[in-house]
Amino acid sequence: MLVTSKELFKQAQEKNCAIPAPNFIDVESMKCHVETAEKLDVPVIIALAESHIELISLEEAALNGKYLAEQASIPVVLHLDHGMTPSIIKKAIDLGFSSVMIDASQDDFETNVKKTKEIIAYAHPKGVVVEAEIGHVGSGVNYENHAQTDSKYTTVEDAKNFIKATGVDSLAISIGTAHGMYKGVPEINFERLKEIAEAVDTPLVLHGGSSSGDANLKRCGLEGIAKINIFSDLVNAAMKNIQQQNPDNYLDVKQAANIGMKDCLTHYFDVFETQKLKTNF
Repeated sequence: MLVTSKELFKQAQEKNCAIPAPNFIDVESMKCHVETAEKLDVPVIIALAESHIELISLEEAALNGKYLAEQASIPVVLHLDHGMTPSIIKKAIDLGFSSVMIDASQDDFETNVKKTKEIIAYAHPKGVVVEAEIGHVGSGVNYENHAQTDSKYTTVEDAKNFIKATGVDSLAISIGTAHGMYKGVPEINFERLKEIAEAVDTPLVLHGGSSSGDANLKRCGLEGIAKINIFSDLVNAAMKNIQQQNPDNYLDVKQAANIGMKDCLTHYFDVFETQKLKTNF
């Protein structure tokens, strides 16, 4: 069933677990994520980043995502990830995405608030929830504990003031992760997570989950993070399984990739201790 993340996050907070938000880049990966969640009987947030709409259009994603969600026996959120362009975010809302992210985290505080409020004003009357980011989760490849990233930690005051100013449904915070892969395991600022989680009631989400370390991510779910985004690990697992299986035809390549992604996502459902949640809402 197609749902918003609002009630799911509330339950995840109560149960001290996190829900994976695996990114998809085509219908095949979208199906893999939903099928994996359905096999485990747990909810999932399937996410399309704005940067990937050249691989699958918003129209294709909405049509197929809604169909898969409506056919599934578990709650499925269809989410636009890292929306940078207001017109694209609004188009996703109109097409039937149940959740969107407005990422204005690289703007100054006031501009971030203004852009977020604009999207909320458009989304909420249509029953769509909105995620935003305060602080900044950097991106790149092969960081060693983020010494070279442009990540900026979220402060407690900024989180409180941003939520008060916008009424956003969920908030992505920066506590030490980055998008992409690492040479080592990142150092997560769990003290900052604790401070923010105690200061706000709004569900918190974490970007840059791939290769952040199972122990780190498990602890994040236990200590206040309701959603963790995963992408790089999924595509790397797909490629690794292709190389291990060494298939000699296209159909076997696809099957090997799908198995690799499903196994990786299954692993993260376990790490995040994702639980079956109520669906009577």
